Amino acid sequence: MPHPRHPPPACPPRLNRVNSRALRAAGPAILVVAALAALIWGLLVGAGAAPFAIGDPGPLVRWGLPTATLFVNLAAAGMVGSLVTALFTLKAGEREFDTALDMASVSAAVFTVAAATTGFFTFINTFNPAVGLGPEFGAQLGRFLVETEGGRTWLITAVAGAAITVLAFAVRSWTPTLFVAILAIAAMVPMGTQGHSGEEANHTAAVMAIVLHIIAAAVWLGGLLLMVVVRPVIGRDALANAMSRYSSIALAAFIVVAISGTVRAAIGVGAWENLVSPYGAILLVKVGALIALGVLGAWYRRGLIGRLGDEHIDRRFWGLVALELGFMGLASGAAAALARTAPPTTANLPAVRTPSEYLTGAPLPPELTFDRWFTSWDIDLLWAFAAGFGIFLYIAGVRRLSRRGDRWPVYRTVLWVAGLVLLFWVTCGPINAYQDYLFSVHMVGHMLLTMAIPLLLVAGAPVTLAARAIRRRDDGTRGGREWILWAVHSPVARVLTNPFIAAGLFVGSLWVFYFTDLFRWSLYDHLGHEWMTAHFLITGYLFVLTLIGIDPVAYRLPHAGRLVLLIAVMAIHAFFGIAIMSQTGLMVAEWFGAMGRTWGPTPLEDQYIGGGVAWSIGELPTLILAITVAIQWSRNDDRAQKRSDRHADRTGDAELEAYNAQLAALAERDARAG
Repeated sequence: MPHPRHPPPACPPRLNRVNSRALRAAGPAILVVAALAALIWGLLVGAGAAPFAIGDPGPLVRWGLPTATLFVNLAAAGMVGSLVTALFTLKAGEREFDTALDMASVSAAVFTVAAATTGFFTFINTFNPAVGLGPEFGAQLGRFLVETEGGRTWLITAVAGAAITVLAFAVRSWTPTLFVAILAIAAMVPMGTQGHSGEEANHTAAVMAIVLHIIAAAVWLGGLLLMVVVRPVIGRDALANAMSRYSSIALAAFIVVAISGTVRAAIGVGAWENLVSPYGAILLVKVGALIALGVLGAWYRRGLIGRLGDEHIDRRFWGLVALELGFMGLASGAAAALARTAPPTTANLPAVRTPSEYLTGAPLPPELTFDRWFTSWDIDLLWAFAAGFGIFLYIAGVRRLSRRGDRWPVYRTVLWVAGLVLLFWVTCGPINAYQDYLFSVHMVGHMLLTMAIPLLLVAGAPVTLAARAIRRRDDGTRGGREWILWAVHSPVARVLTNPFIAAGLFVGSLWVFYFTDLFRWSLYDHLGHEWMTAHFLITGYLFVLTLIGIDPVAYRLPHAGRLVLLIAVMAIHAFFGIAIMSQTGLMVAEWFGAMGRTWGPTPLEDQYIGGGVAWSIGELPTLILAITVAIQWSRNDDRAQKRSDRHADRTGDAELEAYNAQLAALAERDARAG
């Protein structure tokens, strides 16, 4: 007897049920076989499994390491893709949602074993120890897992995979699944750091490209596998809706995979002529598979998904899905082979490195002149994608309102686009190119991130636009609108948008960040740098939102209270800038003082300039905020007066007449008493 929470779907014909079960089993098999075939071919072509001249670990390790890495990638796709796709396409509490979580749990278990195997093979491949059961081998393995970056990476990955295995099996509702999905995505980040050596040039760009590439590919591949797995347990209408929603996720993932893969390939290949090499041949196979995937996705998105339910269309559609899984396997196998193939260019840093190359992994840039404020670029893919998708989705929402006959203020669109363009310039332009070398440039970027950009973005009112433009779902699933409104009204949001909490985070994080080792972490670790950017952008956004935003928050101060809070926060902010200017010692001296820079101000003078930037530049956004609050206060008073006038018109000034009558009665009583 079926569980009451899981009513059976409308039964299709028996033949379709048999085909669904066959594809459910054959789909993963097609993926794995194609991936292994591409991996073996790639290792043979690129000599990725060739014997070492010295200290050869043996064929088991040479072939086993890339194979284990391949299964890590495939299992990560099943883990991450099923969770993310379920959150946006399926209904919690239904059989298909539970099936997605079961798939994530099984994939996480495979991910854990594959990650542990990869870590073990990496240890053997790197140090070639005498394998045994004695204490010496165990001590060597323990030191590798604890004391080396590669060992820690795979240890953390395996532990995270084990935790996700248990959690994905245990949870069955919306919010816990969301947090498990976030943990699953975070578990893939350390894997990206292993794809590019810290001894190579363009290290940070390559690492970010790999991280985004593997996460987007996992969402894309795992989501498609989920659609195959849930096909026998979901009704036709629900399956058509789920496929349509998944195709939107896959489109975004394809864009990220294509752009990040191009960046990584450009770093590895270097020049067009280097494509004529083993590395180039494997890369071309991967690119060809990705192009085929894009064509197939466009084909069934435009012509087949909307007609699912017809037996002939169903057969053609799922045949294309099986073919797509084959191409995904080819791309996955080629990617694993590329990781073991030497690129045709030597991107290693010179043996004798300058201080800048030692600290940042890049040569010291030329002097920052006026023209380089407009011509210097150092693209950070994470924020480039954030700005690009943010602009596209916002304009798409405005166009949808316009087609519906609703109006959206033009100035809000202009301010939102300007804010994201400024974000792109800060994170990908001259500030990103020079902030590691000049504290003053770093502080300019900080002030823009925490004050100017949030001022523009808050004025764009993105939550209000999303609530009006994104279609409401009525089938029990959650889309972008439902998740945004859930986040806005969650207990965490109510705490963070409290005016005093937001102000405390805004100004308190300045002191905590710059006067602790968090600042040092952001300089030495690229993940620390990304955290810094996100943190100051978010805290600035929350503070500005509580002052002038129209998007919903739990509580806002009266306008007079907002002005008082703004003045108090800005006084503390100005004092922070003065504290930086008063420093007699150099902050993070082993970084800014050892860069070997021969142009521009001295490090201590530059630090003094940075303090002045924090003290002075912050005053302009403060003035704009104060003027905006004052204007809103005035308009609020005007609206209150107009409401009072309209009420008086409707009631014939009844309240005023009653008040005058009361005064007259009091005067008459006083006269009688006299």
